[in-house]
Amino acid sequence: MMFREDGTTIMTKYVFVTGGVSSSLGKGLTASSLGRLLKMRGLKVTMCKLDPYLNVDPGTMNPGEHGEVFVTDDGGETDLDLGHYERFIDESLSKIANTTTGSIYQNVIAKERRGDYLGKTVQVIPHITDEIKERIRRQGALGADVVIVEIGGTVGDIEIVPFIESIRQYRRDAGKNNVCYVHLTLVPYLAPSGEQKTKPTQHSVTELRSRGIQPDVIVCRSDQPISDSLKRKISLLCDVPSNAVISAVDAPSIYDIPVTLHEEGLDTIVLDALGMNEAEHPINLAPWKEVVQRVHSVDHVLSIGIIGKYVTMPDAYLSVAEAIRHAGFAVGAKVNISWLEAERVPSEISADQIASLDGVVIPGGFGERGIEGMVAAAKICRENQIPLLGICLGMQVQVIEFARHVLEMHDAHSTEFTSTSSFPVIDLMSEQVEVVDLGGTMRLGAWPAMLDEGSIVSTLYGANVVSERHRHRYEFNSRFRPQFEEAGLRCSGQSPDGRLVEFVEMPQHPYYVGTQAHPEFKSRPDRAHPLFLGLLQAADSRAKNSGRANSLEESVNSHA
Repeated sequence: MMFREDGTTIMTKYVFVTGGVSSSLGKGLTASSLGRLLKMRGLKVTMCKLDPYLNVDPGTMNPGEHGEVFVTDDGGETDLDLGHYERFIDESLSKIANTTTGSIYQNVIAKERRGDYLGKTVQVIPHITDEIKERIRRQGALGADVVIVEIGGTVGDIEIVPFIESIRQYRRDAGKNNVCYVHLTLVPYLAPSGEQKTKPTQHSVTELRSRGIQPDVIVCRSDQPISDSLKRKISLLCDVPSNAVISAVDAPSIYDIPVTLHEEGLDTIVLDALGMNEAEHPINLAPWKEVVQRVHSVDHVLSIGIIGKYVTMPDAYLSVAEAIRHAGFAVGAKVNISWLEAERVPSEISADQIASLDGVVIPGGFGERGIEGMVAAAKICRENQIPLLGICLGMQVQVIEFARHVLEMHDAHSTEFTSTSSFPVIDLMSEQVEVVDLGGTMRLGAWPAMLDEGSIVSTLYGANVVSERHRHRYEFNSRFRPQFEEAGLRCSGQSPDGRLVEFVEMPQHPYYVGTQAHPEFKSRPDRAHPLFLGLLQAADSRAKNSGRANSLEESVNSHA
């Protein structure tokens, strides 16, 4: 039992979100939207993700297959859905908010090796399920009123069975009125018959019920509204009240989803299932409606290029893309993102094509593939006054390019990619600073930085001390710092001890900024990150000064 500061007790409630029929239906966005709605009702909300894959965490997974690795303040390498959670509920989550089958089994096996089970036979039930429930309980121990738990995968997947069994048991453990089950399914439209079909939803709910869980709410994903008659049919066949069948239609923007789901009554039904009086928790939608209004109040178009390794899988840069859009909302612009594969620069993607953009982001990544294309792109942006933001590897690329073409260090490179460079301007962190418990030589999580007074970055942040999240092994080699600063690339932010360079910038350029951090993880739809806002402001000026700025109407007509 938890207590608030005023001495009143906190009886934590739990909402479990499962999915059926198909992956990528939007469980994460549905869960995030519900979290935002409950938070707007004055409740303290936290969220977590249970993933059925065997990897211990996403840190070693290929972004081109799995999407981005989202990093928490405390250094967790987590699933990208945690990014949705943070952006919607505007709360910083912990590494314990992401649990995988791999981490569960790793912990259970470690306990068995230590003898914690006193020689008993270790089995899925109760040992694996108990471990899963313990991870859920940890979230409740943080003092939230409501914990929303998303179960990855779909009902029927063989990997998901222990998680479904665990959340089935959880209602018995926590009490009936302290648990709500929300199930997300697909209601497809078949054009030949002109009908929406409920059979996939029926089968999905039947599968869930066969595992012992009766959903309290069914959220139906579709490309057009679910009629009242169809809701009644699903209600009858799936044994839920008709008002607990929620129509979740494709939305113009992901930020419309909370309002849409509220209008369908999702938060009201969930409160009722959790035994909470809606009248005691009135909702204030006004702040979020302002976000939605800002999203739809854009009046012109800007073109921003993302030049990276994994652009064939846009989810690999999900937080980067969202941070760009947030900054677009702030300047009143709809952002068209051009996904440009670094390996194709400059052989297939020319300098003229890059110069036609209003701004560019070179994001993070690991490995040598595409590096020379990124270096070429940085050179094009520097020489043609194109606004550029370099993130992590992107900043390192800016440093390498400047060393080669301005400082005439012709074979300048990173020791990540070669050991023979005469000018290792980017070097392994352990060569520059003592590393203690950072995942080998990885610098993970939130690290502070001191910004130079009067620098571009300190002006953007409005502060001289900031904290950003990191995920990297290599750093700017500080022994070359005097040459860079003398030639015009200013090291404008460093670690508090002055040994690690965190930010670089070119004061004489419209916007040429690099950061060793990943600022995209802290951007919010109603609070654009300063570095992305600076990029979009510079891009906006470039577009208007060049006469390229199109109104939204002109842009639509040009594509018609």
